[in-house]
Amino acid sequence: MKRGDFILIGIVLIAALAFIVPKWLFQDSSENMHNNKVYAEITVDGELFKRVELTEEEQTVEVKTDHGYNILKIHDHGIEMVEADCSDHVCLSFGFVSKRGDTIVCLPHRVLVELKSESVEESDTDAVVS
Repeated sequence: MKRGDFILIGIVLIAALAFIVPKWLFQDSSENMHNNKVYAEITVDGELFKRVELTEEEQTVEVKTDHGYNILKIHDHGIEMVEADCSDHVCLSFGFVSKRGDTIVCLPHRVLVELKSESVEESDTDAVVS
């Protein structure tokens, strides 16, 4: 390798660090995120079934409908679908979700889990286009 190659590699590394370090230093800590009180709204056929606050303690919510059943597990300030008797089991692939705006959907059972928060910054408007 020539001297120019080392200089080019150094410049690329410095540029990468210039983007990574500020994000790492100034990101919100997980404690600040939990102060927003994130909760899950579970709807079945578009109607509110249950509203559950996402806490550290482990809880289970069983959603029984005419179409089948789903079992949700709440722990570590998040939620995940752990069991369902639907044919495709796509809803189980969403995994553990914990941030406002995350969703879990079971289409065969018409179950929707949306994560929301009570923070002041939340608005019904996502964007304005002119």
